[in-house]
Amino acid sequence: MNDNGSDVTSQLRGQAGVVTLCRPPHNYFDEHSVARLLAAFRAFEADGNCRAIVLCSQGRSFCAGADFGGDGNGIDVEIAGRIYQSAIALFAITKPIVVAVQGMAIGGGLGLALVGDFRIAAEEARFSANFARLGIHSGFGISATLPAVVGRQAALLLLETGRRIDAAEALRFGLVERVVPAGELMDAALDLAGEIASAAPLAVGSMRQTLVGNRASVVAAAIEREIAEQRIHFQSEDFREGIRAAQERRPPVFRGR
Repeated sequence: MNDNGSDVTSQLRGQAGVVTLCRPPHNYFDEHSVARLLAAFRAFEADGNCRAIVLCSQGRSFCAGADFGGDGNGIDVEIAGRIYQSAIALFAITKPIVVAVQGMAIGGGLGLALVGDFRIAAEEARFSANFARLGIHSGFGISATLPAVVGRQAALLLLETGRRIDAAEALRFGLVERVVPAGELMDAALDLAGEIASAAPLAVGSMRQTLVGNRASVVAAAIEREIAEQRIHFQSEDFREGIRAAQERRPPVFRGR
């Protein structure tokens, strides 16, 4: 299947289902594109010929975050809620997922990358849980998924500073499994998906269920708190300053109100 012309395409390559986010150059997602990602994942979930899923994107960035609607002074929290409901469902997919990351994976884009069991990064990839630099609580379930991957202390460091790290540092943190030249990214992701697909599917699925089977419920609980906190922060002076500073490409000056 290949929905050409959509902002999400899907194609079965061997036993790997490739889902591509097509909103270049930076692949900001909205409620519709996340819903279409979910639909593509669910289609491969139901396809007996698919044993693993590869998530990738077109353009300079893997995903630079979410477009919640609004003008930066009035974020539409209802849209945010619908995005997060689709996010929870993405974490309920039972087939192994490999994510190919080029360019930036920022904010909600990092949250999307954490849907994967594994991440392969191009050398130019950059990662940031930049919520503290925008003046809001983290979202997309990242408060649960990031520490599960890199550990509590590394997650605290990344979340409390909002710092941006390169692919080599992401590898040291354990955020990615492999770093490759950009021209080899998709081949590397497909190779890993193919290696998984060649293993016994009943055993793979059973072991994945043992290790991460309750992930969707854990993410749902995290998102419930995240969005409650974000509703408060969206109304704060600090959030408005964080948005202005990002737009003006300057350091933010936060006042704690």
